[in-house]
Amino acid sequence: MTFETTKTHAVHGGTLRYLKHDSGVTGTPMTLSVFTPPGEGPFPVVIWLSGLTCTEDNFTTKAGAYGRAAELGLIVVAPDTSPRGEGVADDDAYDLGQGAGFYVDATQAPWAPHFQMETYVSRELIDLIDAEFPTTKARSIMGHSMGGHGALTLALRHPELFQSVSAFAPIASPTRCPWGEKAFTAYLGEDRAAWAEHDAALLIEGGAAAGVYDDILVDQGDADPFLADQLKPELLEAAARAAGQKLTLRMQPGYDHSYFFMASFIDDHLAFHASRLKP
Repeated sequence: MTFETTKTHAVHGGTLRYLKHDSGVTGTPMTLSVFTPPGEGPFPVVIWLSGLTCTEDNFTTKAGAYGRAAELGLIVVAPDTSPRGEGVADDDAYDLGQGAGFYVDATQAPWAPHFQMETYVSRELIDLIDAEFPTTKARSIMGHSMGGHGALTLALRHPELFQSVSAFAPIASPTRCPWGEKAFTAYLGEDRAAWAEHDAALLIEGGAAAGVYDDILVDQGDADPFLADQLKPELLEAAARAAGQKLTLRMQPGYDHSYFFMASFIDDHLAFHASRLKP
């Protein structure tokens, strides 16, 4: 196996593995978790992308996803959010550098040598999972916050790879919020045309989902402290309306930005993907 197994747990009749491998894309070791349901398979795959400051462990331990994934027969893959380690560029702020890869391929120094997260997730990770696990090669993608941005943009930029997409509290339009402007300036430079290629609202408005996704599911808590300044789900809704794209935006009263929010609705998202994951 290409992966080194660092921990294994039995859960809901299936197996949860914490894995590590040397990435040819990032030039660093990368870590992830993989849940495989009971049985021999093959199984479809759901990839989860986490948010700022997270590792592969946040979703794995807090989302409560594996009972429903076992029932639905889904492999669930949760990679780390960035390359890490000595010699890897970083920043003292929580919203840039290690733990904040934004799922783009950086073109600017000092980030470009290692911060190649779009290619890592959309190519290397997928190829390794299909090679090492009993997959049907059908897959979906979902994520939270920065990872919601990543799930949406990777699905819209690589529609041949994913049969469905959903998000929790995504950064809907990173070209129009402080988190995105800071990260895109650092990773992609000053050219806003390059930024637009990684903005979910702008991609949807431009028709990137047309004829590909019958629906896009987004859950957002109305008590989320980042709602107005950083997340801006109304921009996703407006873009979908302009493009004639179905988007189900569920504003959940009283819910915040935490994993308590995700754990409350993760079953809905897994069922949404399972119904669309055909070999």
